Amino acid sequence: MLILLKHRLPVSACLFMGWIILNGCMGDSDATYVDLSDRMVVDRSGDDSRDKAYLKVAVGSIMSAQETVVYYHQLLEYIANKLGRQIQLVQRKTYGEINELIGLGQIDLAFICSGPYAGGKEKFGFHALAMPRVRGSHLYQAYLIVTKDSYFQKLDDLRGKNFAFTDPESNTGKLVPTYWLAKTGVKSEDFFGKTIYTYSHDNSIRAVAMSLVDGAAVNGQVWEYYNQSDPVFTAKTRIIKRSQPFGNPPVVASAHLSNQMKARIRNLLLEMHLDPAGKKILDELMIDGFIAPKEECYDPILAMKKSL
Repeated sequence: MLILLKHRLPVSACLFMGWIILNGCMGDSDATYVDLSDRMVVDRSGDDSRDKAYLKVAVGSIMSAQETVVYYHQLLEYIANKLGRQIQLVQRKTYGEINELIGLGQIDLAFICSGPYAGGKEKFGFHALAMPRVRGSHLYQAYLIVTKDSYFQKLDDLRGKNFAFTDPESNTGKLVPTYWLAKTGVKSEDFFGKTIYTYSHDNSIRAVAMSLVDGAAVNGQVWEYYNQSDPVFTAKTRIIKRSQPFGNPPVVASAHLSNQMKARIRNLLLEMHLDPAGKKILDELMIDGFIAPKEECYDPILAMKKSL
């Protein structure tokens, strides 16, 4: 069992980890990561048995496992304190694994990517509770990024080059660039020289910054967050294309969670910005607040999936 401290890794460690992660050492660990707080246990083991004592919460691999704990720690502790429940943070490598566990009722609440939500809400019975509003908008974009000093100016310049996707089910990290290429009659496997999956947007940003790949498609909000809070990697990248807007990644509940608990969580999220303690946490996360989901904002994702 490993105690995971609530601090960012130094830059040298991040560089080292980025190198290891992007060279095939991203398999799931059997370790259970236990946070230092009294309210939250972080579980990355393969045991999906349901423990009624905990509210099981998952975060899709928008960020790497270590960054997820740092980024979401205060928010999850806030939810735990408001509900008077302990939280078990369940981490899995792929969006698909998270979706399956939500559908089985082995995860109660999840912060997931827009792509897996739009494509899986019917199959897995997601109940969208809220969506974040960030920098005045409930929408976000995919960014196509390249190394800062490269000559690349447009997507076609990456023909035959190495490229990083995030997850096979990711909207911004896989679907969008695949759709861009499909509109020109080209498949990604025929266009790029080599592709890899990094399984998080921060790892994709690092891969480009460290010139491990020539380009990547990432969640624009993740890029903007790091560019404002810790630009050590984003400063080494450059945005050459932005997608159309999509609905921000929602907070969803399992169909197995009681309606009463769903209502409690929905209300506390929607009112979080009115609570000084909640507002402080949201400000640190660069989130204005949570709003009711706008389902029509996910229609462009479904349209892209259908066209492919």
